[in-house]
Amino acid sequence: GTVKTVILMAAVLRTREGLVSRVYGCIEYTKQALFRQHEIHSLISPSLGVRATPSTSCTNGNRWGILEFAKGAQQSHGGFIGERFLHTQASLCDLAHRNIDTLVAHDTQQKFTLDDNAIPRQWYNILADLPSLPPYLNPKTYEPVQSADLSPIFPVALVEQESSKERYIDIPEEVLDVYRLWRPTPLFRARQLEKLIGTPARIYYKYEGVSPAGSHKPNTAVPQAWYNAQEGVKNLVTETGAGQWGSALAFACSRFGLGCEVWQVRASYDQKPYRKIMMETWGAKVHSSPSKLTQFGRSILEMDPKSPGSLGIAVSEAVEAALADSNTKYSLGSVLNHVLLHQTVIGEECLQQMALAEETPDIIIGCIGGGSNFSGLAFPFMREKMKGKLNPIIRAVEPTACPSLTRGVYTYDYADAAGITPLLKMHTLGHDFIPDPIHAGGLRYHGVAPLVSHLYSLGMMEAIAIPQIECLQGALQFARAEGVIPAPEPTHAIAAVIREALHCKETEEAKVILLALCGHGHFDLSSYEMFLDGRMVDLDFSQEKVYQAISKIPSLS
Repeated sequence: GTVKTVILMAAVLRTREGLVSRVYGCIEYTKQALFRQHEIHSLISPSLGVRATPSTSCTNGNRWGILEFAKGAQQSHGGFIGERFLHTQASLCDLAHRNIDTLVAHDTQQKFTLDDNAIPRQWYNILADLPSLPPYLNPKTYEPVQSADLSPIFPVALVEQESSKERYIDIPEEVLDVYRLWRPTPLFRARQLEKLIGTPARIYYKYEGVSPAGSHKPNTAVPQAWYNAQEGVKNLVTETGAGQWGSALAFACSRFGLGCEVWQVRASYDQKPYRKIMMETWGAKVHSSPSKLTQFGRSILEMDPKSPGSLGIAVSEAVEAALADSNTKYSLGSVLNHVLLHQTVIGEECLQQMALAEETPDIIIGCIGGGSNFSGLAFPFMREKMKGKLNPIIRAVEPTACPSLTRGVYTYDYADAAGITPLLKMHTLGHDFIPDPIHAGGLRYHGVAPLVSHLYSLGMMEAIAIPQIECLQGALQFARAEGVIPAPEPTHAIAAVIREALHCKETEEAKVILLALCGHGHFDLSSYEMFLDGRMVDLDFSQEKVYQAISKIPSLS
């Protein structure tokens, strides 16, 4: 029939699912605005099947190529469109132009940032929304741990946070002041990686590598150092694998005038010498672990002088040092509840940024060792999932050489190799288990955070394991597409993202994939060198070693 007036408001730049729906939403908005303002009956029909693009050569104002559209519609449908179409007031065309410009800019946006005042003012405590977590047990009595059992190594405030059931805990203003040096961290759309893979999936990554230490670890190092300083502690001791946590704590201690001593797993100490220099630059003392400075370190070296060490061994050495000095406390970079609590600033920011992108994730992927990076992004999204507002798949990725979730047992075990720490119910390979020296040193831990293990046992998340060669292959694709050289740890998540994106390519599903990119790999280039030279090999774990380690887990009635 006759089309009285047609207002064109469709610049179909791509036919990708999601964009089209936003185009028509923009059309509807403009149609209603024009009708209200000018009482013009508008008819916009997707069934016309006519596409047009903004014309920069339009005269009489900033208008669309309306005549070309009108002719096309007339030829296609036999309708009549009068010449008055060309004389639509310029203000109407300007309004349409503004809406389309907004749409076009949104569809090409790669970085979603927040202002400083958008930094979360509270940490989210997922304990408030879960069935009771199995209690920690005293390593001597096997009775539930009391606050007095933890106070020799942790300040009172952190002991309280460890068992708190408050849903939200205020972030101290002094901690926020330090957070502002790098937070909020950016959310990126990985458009070039999508293009490289040829996937219809839309990939986003929350990038924590912009912190002073180059990873997510300062999110908890800063509050831990502040709480200790408030209670008059003079020194902090800790362990570190790849060196990211040790670097973060050295930085945090330098902000609040605390001494810092770090036991770094020997395999990473030898592989990554610049991490040691970074820690020393911020004033820390750094020792390779196992060392001759502690009784437990000496006992390990007597059994194996060439021991590559493990995070469990380094934890034991650091705790031993803390217990020997009343002015010293121990600081942990993963596993415990208060550590995971502090990391939730990541996910709280990311919820805001995904809203800016007008997206909701279908799948959230992060690497996992102890669990701090994974939890920091995932927990706030889990809260929204429990509320019924979102329904993403949440997937943790671990190395095949240390697969605590996928091949460990869910039972009580020590958090350290010496058996000094409380017993935690977690997925574990056994506290005596020493993983092969893979390049993702931060993932070489025998267990997984009790909170994450609890969620996994409840079926609220998934877990897979990927070998390191596939991870480095994915890292090269990511670096060459997006420009960011990732740390070896998140390359496991990147490999899983690429797997998922390729699956979407096969099924033609336009899923939204959210990646936790916890740090850069600028101090890990020796790993890339080995891969590029063809010298890297996949390291699997020995089931026999696991059986031996598990046999030494205390048997509890």
